[in-house]
Amino acid sequence: MLLRTFLSSLLPVALAASALAAPADLLAIRVGRAETVSHGAIEHAVLLIEDGRIVTIGADLPVERGIPVLERPEWTVMPGLVLPYSRLGLDGRAGAEFTPEVSPAAEVLPRISDYRDALELGITTIGLYPPGNGVPGQAIAIRPKGDTLEEMLIKEGAYLKVYFRADARSKKMVKDAWAKVDEYDDKVKKAKEKWTKDQEKSKSAKKPAEGEKKDEEKPADKPAEKSGDAGKGAAKGFVPPPPDDKVRPFLRVRDGKLLPLVSISQAADWAHWLDAIGERKFDFALRVVMQRELDLYYVLEEVAKRKCTLVMEPEITYQIATMRQRNLPAEFAAAGSRIVLIPRGEDLDSHAAWRVDVGDLVKNGLERKTALDALTLAGASVMGLEKDYGSLEKGKVANLLFLDGDPFEPATKVMAVMLDGEFVHGEVRQ
Repeated sequence: MLLRTFLSSLLPVALAASALAAPADLLAIRVGRAETVSHGAIEHAVLLIEDGRIVTIGADLPVERGIPVLERPEWTVMPGLVLPYSRLGLDGRAGAEFTPEVSPAAEVLPRISDYRDALELGITTIGLYPPGNGVPGQAIAIRPKGDTLEEMLIKEGAYLKVYFRADARSKKMVKDAWAKVDEYDDKVKKAKEKWTKDQEKSKSAKKPAEGEKKDEEKPADKPAEKSGDAGKGAAKGFVPPPPDDKVRPFLRVRDGKLLPLVSISQAADWAHWLDAIGERKFDFALRVVMQRELDLYYVLEEVAKRKCTLVMEPEITYQIATMRQRNLPAEFAAAGSRIVLIPRGEDLDSHAAWRVDVGDLVKNGLERKTALDALTLAGASVMGLEKDYGSLEKGKVANLLFLDGDPFEPATKVMAVMLDGEFVHGEVRQ
């Protein structure tokens, strides 16, 4: 209280500077507009940040006396950009065809310029996937700042990467993987049956024969067992046999704990993928490889019915054998699918043009709210991080991107970036 009373006697600029020096303290930020993503836009917005998270956000909120206030009425704030599908900063090119247990963690080199550059562009969360074909492994989610992998790592097993093509090899790979799951389930079933029979035999052996005297009751004055001895003779519950490392990821997929991200590049891939998984019910997302001509408009409704999220580049494609342009991200979104938009390439220029490229889709029919979601919350959802990242809401991590105008306008510049409640780039940088 004494600290806040002291701060309240200072000028607003000094108050902001003092707060930036101690990011764990409360800081109010007043901006002209906030793009919350989850609840639309807020004019004359005030955000209250404490301990790296958003305490509250609203329009023209009063700020308690003594809380530092950063006044930036000319700024627009939005969630930090979430890039769920990337090889940024990773050098590995090879990879096995079926290693679902593998992660790219060993490839990550902290403190390299690629991550610093991405952060300065407002990219605050990145999903890195392993190299290879088939099922090369599981992605990890990182923050692009830290001296060690442990400091950067947000989540392991962000999703399971799958490359699928309309050929016998891909279908066999998927069917064989699920056959291994069935074999494991059968193994568990048999082990459970054996355990149950053993338990029944054990109980029968302990029952006294007819006419045989039961054990005498223990004297009331006999000392009780020590707490450490209690339960030693109790029957243990069934423990299933451990699954193989290559089976475990698919068990997590089946149980809804790991999302497969399946790469396809044509409508035939989609049809063969459905055939490969058969009647199995589990959620999955699609990585759509954008090309000049793409026939996925044939399966728009089918994909929407499966409630698949699509990860794709912000590209305008053409109808097969024609010059008719198609805004497939907008078409899929209109059909009911959720869209994630990623940079066109792994180079820095593609990342720098990311927001503007998405803006081109907006100019060609993609809804603005869908575009904002595609850069933030939808990507967080693919990685299972939507509870903490991707929108401006109470309780979420304060990863914020401050701009001097509309996010999709080419002339708009990044003014500042906040990561975990700390300014890491811009004119208010610590």
